[in-house]
Amino acid sequence: MLKHEIFVKKSTEEIEPFLIQKLKQSLQSCGATKKEVDAIITQMQPSIYDGISSNEIYKKAFSILKKYNKISASRYSLKRAIFNLGPTGYPFERLVGALLKEKGYKTKVSVILNGECITHEIDVLAEKEGNVYAIECKFHSDAKASSNVKVPLYINSRFLDIQKQWNTNLKNKTHLKQGWLVTNTRFTEDALNYGKCVGLTMLSWDYPKNNGLKANIDSLALYPVTTLTTLSKKEKHQLIDKDLVLVKELINASHKMKSIGLSEKRINHVLDEVKKLCNFSQHKA
Repeated sequence: MLKHEIFVKKSTEEIEPFLIQKLKQSLQSCGATKKEVDAIITQMQPSIYDGISSNEIYKKAFSILKKYNKISASRYSLKRAIFNLGPTGYPFERLVGALLKEKGYKTKVSVILNGECITHEIDVLAEKEGNVYAIECKFHSDAKASSNVKVPLYINSRFLDIQKQWNTNLKNKTHLKQGWLVTNTRFTEDALNYGKCVGLTMLSWDYPKNNGLKANIDSLALYPVTTLTTLSKKEKHQLIDKDLVLVKELINASHKMKSIGLSEKRINHVLDEVKKLCNFSQHKA
């Protein structure tokens, strides 16, 4: 058993008590069975020490979970997998665009729009029921990074410039209704308060509660290719370079996997993981 007081250093440099129950819940939420969770905890306990980093705990848990259940391991790695989409923010924009498309929006990624004052590049433009939404995606490859109040201040000023031009242009049959700000890490409290005040829709890893980025990706099975355990890091980025960002896009892309040097046998292993991962939410429901 662990000694009474053990503290963990989070990626944000904050210190918090190590709670076995929290680790159990994170493993169970990605689909690990009670038996698997108990086995992982038993194997990990001897190597947990005071001051251990949350990243080291993740690596230990992921390594053991991968041996028991590759699909749960893929889902457990989601946060890190999104960081690994970098270094550019474009794959993350594609992921956000796909998420909105699943929710019934027509989407375009990387759109140039004229504002009243200047021209702007919009990461994702989404349309639904005659309303248009301008979405800015703030991708971070560092878990310590957060979006402070300067980000929504800047995004809202850009949105207002575009909105004036869009809604006074008689050629536009739609209404530019709202700006959105999406990040894969977190917002500071001031950023959230400002966003609420000016009417920006804010989406981060775990905000809004139970409806953040993680919850939406899990419910829609929109996993990035970087979650896959059957591909190397190099192979994942070769596929991203071929504009294959989502796991489900690989189902009809055997030729692209072959073009980066994967054998027929490897391709079948990858597709087996892809199908199981994409079907997870459906089986869970």
